[in-house]
Amino acid sequence: MSFAPDSLREPTFFVGQLHKKIAFREAISALNAVVVSDLRFKPRDKSAYLAWAKEQEEVWLAQYLGEIAGDEANIKQRIEDISVELAGVEEQERGVMQHFYKKQREYFNYLYKKDFDAWIVLDPVITTHPDSIFFECFSQDESTYGKLSCGYNVFKNIDEFSCGTTNIDYSAALYNEFQKIRNYKETDFRVDPSGFEIQTEDQDLYKEVKIDLPESWVRGFLQVSSAMTMPLIRFDLHPMDIHSICQLLRRFKETHGPRSLRFQLRPGQPVKVVVEPWNKEIICRRSIYHGPKAEEVRIWGRRRLLILERLIPQAKKFTVSFLGSGLPSFYEAQLEGDMVFTLGLSGWTDNDWSRAGNFDLLAPRLEVDDWTKQTVFDALKSTYFESVDSLAERLELGRDIVSASLQAYTQAGRVIFDPTLGVYRLRELHREPLDMKLLRFASPQEEKANKILDQNRLSNLSAESQQNGQTRLSAQIKGQQRNYQCQLLIDADDRMVQAECNCNHFQMNKLRKGPCEHILATRMAHNRKTGKLI
Repeated sequence: MSFAPDSLREPTFFVGQLHKKIAFREAISALNAVVVSDLRFKPRDKSAYLAWAKEQEEVWLAQYLGEIAGDEANIKQRIEDISVELAGVEEQERGVMQHFYKKQREYFNYLYKKDFDAWIVLDPVITTHPDSIFFECFSQDESTYGKLSCGYNVFKNIDEFSCGTTNIDYSAALYNEFQKIRNYKETDFRVDPSGFEIQTEDQDLYKEVKIDLPESWVRGFLQVSSAMTMPLIRFDLHPMDIHSICQLLRRFKETHGPRSLRFQLRPGQPVKVVVEPWNKEIICRRSIYHGPKAEEVRIWGRRRLLILERLIPQAKKFTVSFLGSGLPSFYEAQLEGDMVFTLGLSGWTDNDWSRAGNFDLLAPRLEVDDWTKQTVFDALKSTYFESVDSLAERLELGRDIVSASLQAYTQAGRVIFDPTLGVYRLRELHREPLDMKLLRFASPQEEKANKILDQNRLSNLSAESQQNGQTRLSAQIKGQQRNYQCQLLIDADDRMVQAECNCNHFQMNKLRKGPCEHILATRMAHNRKTGKLI
């Protein structure tokens, strides 16, 4: 296998042979299922019917006029004559166009088989680190995130590697090459400036070339990393429990809503999954929930879970993480040889990662000067991956300052959060770093919140300390036609865990699309009042 990275970046390369062959084949094939996935609603094509109806309009009009004119016998005879003549013309047209339509079908069939890239554009990102190499991608509808992380014991005979990030095109031809991997055949794996290569014994060498990264993915990667850093409901599921869910989804096709999975979690009891609208219960007796309190979470867009089917025979367990009902969820398949496949699902299929989510606004939002942010980034760059606590101790900075700095570089597409190890990793999505001044505001809501403070429209700000280091904030914001009351709860890590506002944005979306400008303004005002402005 040969992946051709962006040759204008700093050289990124890796040379070795696959050791955990079958597990890698299934995991990288599941990644392909992510990049080809597109569950957006596709309306029926009615163009042929509309064209036919337009042709029949004159016939229908003549029939109507004939009925109301009273001379039905002559009119009907004339209509029949015209209909026969029209049928002859249409038959001649089909004969003339038949050859054209035949060649058109042959061309599209050729494209589908020989040049599938003309149908689907796919852009996985490859990152090489001192301890692992990982692949990331989004689905076509950008509602599904996939990541395959491979520790170096997945490979053998590693000749050399250089850390960095590049991107390639996971084409249909490359997918077919992966299917040739077998335990009894040696497979060479290479990432170098001239290409990403895969070569299975007794097979021809295949090289995949570099393509460009969609700008929408930068926004999507930011939302994924931000969601992963939030407080999560976590538990493990046995592979056969995932199989039971997928099997039921395969057997039944819903015709009406609700189309959700309802997870009922009780401490010390098996996880229970209720499949709506049939209310069929799946008792996961191999999977006990060990959380501190009872929870009930509903998720939508459940058919995206079928991507995990291919991993079930290879998985040791699945670790499930929920933000809450209607919010993103993550499924980590623990595979052989320190191999982890992460599937990240947005709240529902139409709520894609790149446009509809603002989970970065729930993360710490301290204002940190550019010099401090650059210091934190340079420290991370020297080690490629490190936890917030380790960086804070090494740089003698506050944990909240380090966290806010890393969040800023996540927004710039230069850092990613790894939930498996709880560390931030260096990952440069762009060849040239983005101007940090252009990234001052992460969303329109944050820009509006800044204007609220500049115009002194926030009043009655109060802060009440809670248990476990949490702080409850409340304030009143003056609007053009009414005043808004908002409350929010900040945890010890300066993350927003609860919020409430009486504005239309919050009443319609809650926190599923991020906090409104009034909640953000309250948080920013509190930060400035308490001196969290660096």
